[in-house]
Amino acid sequence: MLRYTAQRLLSSIPVFLAVLTIIFLVVRVLPGDPAQAALGDYATKEAVDALRIRMGLDKPLPIQYLEFLGSLLQGDLGKSMTRGSPVIDEVRHVLPYSIELTILGILIGTILGVPLGSYAAVKRNRLADYVSRVISLAGLSVPAFYLGILLILLFAVQLRWLPAVGGGTFNDVGDNASHVILPALTLGLVMTASVARLTRSAMLNVLDQDYVRTARGKGLAEKLVIINHALRSALIPIVSLTGIWAISLIGDSVTTEVIYARPGLGKTMVGAILQRDYTTLQSIMVIYTAFVVLINLTVDLVYGLVDPRVRH
Repeated sequence: MLRYTAQRLLSSIPVFLAVLTIIFLVVRVLPGDPAQAALGDYATKEAVDALRIRMGLDKPLPIQYLEFLGSLLQGDLGKSMTRGSPVIDEVRHVLPYSIELTILGILIGTILGVPLGSYAAVKRNRLADYVSRVISLAGLSVPAFYLGILLILLFAVQLRWLPAVGGGTFNDVGDNASHVILPALTLGLVMTASVARLTRSAMLNVLDQDYVRTARGKGLAEKLVIINHALRSALIPIVSLTGIWAISLIGDSVTTEVIYARPGLGKTMVGAILQRDYTTLQSIMVIYTAFVVLINLTVDLVYGLVDPRVRH
C-alpha cells in the first residue's frame, strides 16, 4: 500500500503543475490585457502601464512563470487589486467555511444515498424500490439553488428554526452549526439522489453473483451478506461518484454561498470576477485546482483500500 500511495502521489504532481500552467497562461496569452480589464476602458495609458509594471506583466513570460511558481511555493498568493491586502488573508478567512460546507455535503449525500440505494436494490421492484427511484429522480430534477430557496422558505421563514443567511462564527459551535445546516442539506440532498441511483445499479449487478449466493447458502445473516459481500464489491463505482461529486460540490458551493449570503471561496471568486480582481481570481483558481487534485488522489487511495487488486 505504501508503494501504491507513493506512485499515486508522484503522478499527481505533474497534473497539478499542468493545471497551474494553464491557469497562468489563460490570463496572459488569451486576447485582452488584465491591467486594462482591471482599470476599465477609460483608464489612461500611463495608469495601465503602471499597473502592468506592478503586476509584473511587463516581464518576459518565462520570468513571470518562474516568479508565479516561486510565490506559490512560499505561500504568497499576491495582493488584491481592489483592496490592496494580501489574498492569503482573505483565503484564510473564507476557506474554513468552504471546507466545512463541502465535507458536510459529502457526508450527507453518502450517508443518505448509500443505504437508500442499497435498500432499493434489495427490495427490487417492490414499493420501497419505486419510492426510492421517485425520490432520486426528483432530487436529480431540482437545481441546488432552487432547493436552497425552498429550504429557506420552510425552515427559516415558516418554521423559524434556522437562520437564513450568514455563516456564523467558528468560536461559537452552536451558532456555526445552525448556519451550516441548511447549506449543507442543500448540497447533500442533491448528491443523495445520484448516489442512491448509482448504488442501486451497482448493487443489482452483484446481488446475483455466485459468491453472494454462496454466502447465503452458508447460512450467513442477510445483513452480513449485503454489507460484507455485496456492498463491498459495489463500492468502486460509488467511491468514483463520490469523488466526482466532491469536485462538483466545490463548484455548486458558489451558488449556495450566494443564496445563503455565506462566506466562502465561491462567493469570493464571484466578487473577484465582478470587480475584475485578477490576482484574487487567479489565486482562488489555484486553490480549487489543489482541492481537485487532492480529491482525485484520495479517491485513488480509497480504491486501493476497497479493492486490493487495484494496487497491483
